[in-house]
Amino acid sequence: MNDGQRFVIVDLRIPFFRLVLFFIKAALAAIPAAIVVGFLLMLATALIAAALGDGNFVMLRRWSF
Repeated sequence: MNDGQRFVIVDLRIPFFRLVLFFIKAALAAIPAAIVVGFLLMLATALIAAALGDGNFVMLRRWSF
């Protein structure tokens, strides 16, 4: 049985300016993270397309008139 002490947080006082700075930092940190995640998704879809595809992609097909 866990006899640890329990507590409940009822109030959290954060100054408005510090909260704004935190959200600005989080938004700026999300930009490189989104670039890295986008690159990894692009790499994963390229590997799946290379493994499952036959090379006849619609966008790479030459049109004959």
